[in-house]
Amino acid sequence: MKTETTMKTSYLVLSFALCFAVAFGQERRGEHERGPQGGPEYHPQIPRNGPPAVRNEPARPAPGREAERRFNDRPGHPEAPHVDEGRRWVGHDMGPRDDRFHLEHPWEHGRFTGGFGPRHVWRLAGGGPNRFWFNGFYFGVAPIDIAYVNGWDWNGDQIVIYEDPDHPGYYLAYNTRTGTYVHVLYLGT
Repeated sequence: MKTETTMKTSYLVLSFALCFAVAFGQERRGEHERGPQGGPEYHPQIPRNGPPAVRNEPARPAPGREAERRFNDRPGHPEAPHVDEGRRWVGHDMGPRDDRFHLEHPWEHGRFTGGFGPRHVWRLAGGGPNRFWFNGFYFGVAPIDIAYVNGWDWNGDQIVIYEDPDHPGYYLAYNTRTGTYVHVLYLGT
């Protein structure tokens, strides 16, 4: 009789602990999905299309002053390149003459063929900014953009890849959780 009562109590405690863990996990997951970059006023939306090519290039910041560039165009928006309301690519305005994205050998490791845009959402499966992967495809974040991936979860965030119309050899990786994006190089399979 004691064993039966003990087992029922154990099941009751285990059930309670499981319910608590699930409830707490969902609450925490909601915080995780908002992301560290965006506040209550910023709600990332996957862009239908990549950015348009830049027509009128603005003056480039003086060397060494790129870090002073600001991206939070509104209160609560990320201080990193991001996409507003799934349409406006904030920060993708420097154009093809931006020497920071010049490559001597564009597409040195071939071209990414996995698919572009919102119909192809990829879950990161490991690595870090210098080399990350998903579904057997390998990429690296452009050195100038590494500061913008703080907070990315290299083992679970979902990203969407877009072609970069201004910088041959680069692609844009959009993080669906944070709403931010960075320039990336395809490193092959």
